[in-house]
Amino acid sequence: MAATAKGTRRETGIQVIARASEILRLLAKSEHGTTLRSLSDDTGLPRSTVHRIVVALAAENLAVWDPERGVAELGLGLISLALSRRQRLRDAVRPYLEALVRKVDETVDLVTLRGETVLFVDQVMAHQLLVISAIGAMLPVHCTACGKALLAALPPEDAERILPKTLKAYTPHTITDRTQLLEQLEQVRSSRLAFDHDEHTVGVSAVGGVIHNAWGEVAAITIPVPTLRFAGREEELGRALLDTCDQLDDVLMRV
Repeated sequence: MAATAKGTRRETGIQVIARASEILRLLAKSEHGTTLRSLSDDTGLPRSTVHRIVVALAAENLAVWDPERGVAELGLGLISLALSRRQRLRDAVRPYLEALVRKVDETVDLVTLRGETVLFVDQVMAHQLLVISAIGAMLPVHCTACGKALLAALPPEDAERILPKTLKAYTPHTITDRTQLLEQLEQVRSSRLAFDHDEHTVGVSAVGGVIHNAWGEVAAITIPVPTLRFAGREEELGRALLDTCDQLDDVLMRV
């Protein structure tokens, strides 16, 4: 009997966490806050249950609850946790990015996945200056080397889910056929390297690879290079990138 009660409490606790997580995801999608009614409709939960969860999240600074307007927003506590985690990633990775830049004399970027886009979280510039994106920039996932590397690191069904239904053409070289792109992702899983040949920006090519931590999370490192300088260097750049990724995998598994 005691075991049954304990199991029930465990299931109830997991259910509460799942419901709170769902509400946090909905709050993250809203720029100007969400009403309890909207949260109730989206989650299928009673409004009283949504209210209890929102108040509890607000008590932990994970949400902001304005009872006068009846609106909830994402709290700064969750944002600060995310920023702190990203800063730790940058701190651990940056010396290796700097070493890679010295080795290949090209700019190197650190990128994470954000829905259908990639987010640039750090950058080390080379003497041969080429800045395609700045820290904080977001680019489409389907036509960037880092985006394809990150997609290939996911289970195939998750990659298919994240890919937009319609793949926008940014240049004449952008792959807009989902089947063709998914086949290319299989090649990336095998080679561990993803390439962008003028697919997002004409005149710019790139190679990307992923790094992993002990929790199964991934980020990407990418080397963007002018296409004229990239031709003939794919193997050299890819080999240097994989060496760096392997070193970082060892480090991040212990962090």
